[in-house]
Amino acid sequence: MVFFLRRTKYNRLIYWVARVLENEVMVLARILVVDDDAAMLQLIKRVLEKDQHLVFLESKAKGVLEKDFTKFDLILLDVMMPDMDGFEVCSEIRSNVDCPIIFLTAKTQEADIVRGLGLGGDDYITKPFGTTELRARVNAHLRRDKREKKFSVCISGVTFQLKAKEVAVNSEKLQLTKSEYEICEYLALHKGQVFSREQIYEAVFGLDGESDESVIATHVKNIRSKMTMFGISPIETVWGVGYKWG
Repeated sequence: MVFFLRRTKYNRLIYWVARVLENEVMVLARILVVDDDAAMLQLIKRVLEKDQHLVFLESKAKGVLEKDFTKFDLILLDVMMPDMDGFEVCSEIRSNVDCPIIFLTAKTQEADIVRGLGLGGDDYITKPFGTTELRARVNAHLRRDKREKKFSVCISGVTFQLKAKEVAVNSEKLQLTKSEYEICEYLALHKGQVFSREQIYEAVFGLDGESDESVIATHVKNIRSKMTMFGISPIETVWGVGYKWG
């Protein structure tokens, strides 16, 4: 009997995965939930999955700083956490996040609410909250964000308009060629990772490019020249290896 039950659960899992792959089940949004309370994380996960959202859980505030925020459509962020409070996290990540941030908080004083919104939060849900309210708030922000999505990200002081393929520093547009932009975007979105000239060339121009990887050094030189005018130089040379966005 135990074996039968286990097989049944396994078969249901396989069936669910197959439906996702066949697009019969639509994942509405990818949501990151940050809370040091494991029970709260599981509760929120169960609630949001009822609306077909894909939910990612993080129990440590500092762990959020290492995330690739382009993967998420919304972030639920607890305020009172031991290693780093939610306000600090929001302040650290807001310039790199182009999705709604909703605070989960037991703090109901107006000063706390104003502070959170001032740091870049989009809304707050007061604990304890009802599951209906949680679902309604989340889905309302997702609908609004779908209309207002800017597709922009700020990395090391450089703002990338990903859809328009434009770069700005201190709100002033940086005049880059198409190839220069692609190199900057590729390195910036993989900040801290070192790439050889060959890897950069293949990522930007593809395997059918008509030049060779030596052209990357020329492009980087031109990019640096243009960025120096703004007092920044985010592309670093790693001698004997290649380049990285620092």
